[in-house]
Amino acid sequence: MKVYIAAPLYSEAEKDFNLKMDGILRSWGCDTFLPQRDGGIVALMPDMIDGVPKEEYIFRKDLTEMASSDVFLFLLDGRVPDEGACVALGYCLGLGKRCIGFKTDLRSLTPGGDNLMITKALTAVAYDLPELKSLLTE
Repeated sequence: MKVYIAAPLYSEAEKDFNLKMDGILRSWGCDTFLPQRDGGIVALMPDMIDGVPKEEYIFRKDLTEMASSDVFLFLLDGRVPDEGACVALGYCLGLGKRCIGFKTDLRSLTPGGDNLMITKALTAVAYDLPELKSLLTE
């Protein structure tokens, strides 16, 4: 099973958590695409890649990887969900992908939970690793 991991990737803590989650998924036998590792971070890349502006290259690569994934995993921790991951969620929902959320952070902008446009787009949200593993093996 190929899992596309969508998450914020701007602080060291976020990137470390994403790598930890990637390692857990791989230990469960999943193939993963982690954008910070497999797609590239705009600020660290040359302006052109294969004759294409880096922003376009990364955008197209992410779309291709989402399309070829079996599951879209949205790491929801943080005060608000990551903007890019929200767009990716909508894209994967449109493709008919299974979209799962994972949240260990109890903070949210909306009292009682996250924005309904996010929660309703997700098949389910796991709040711990055993629950996530169960959702991935259903």
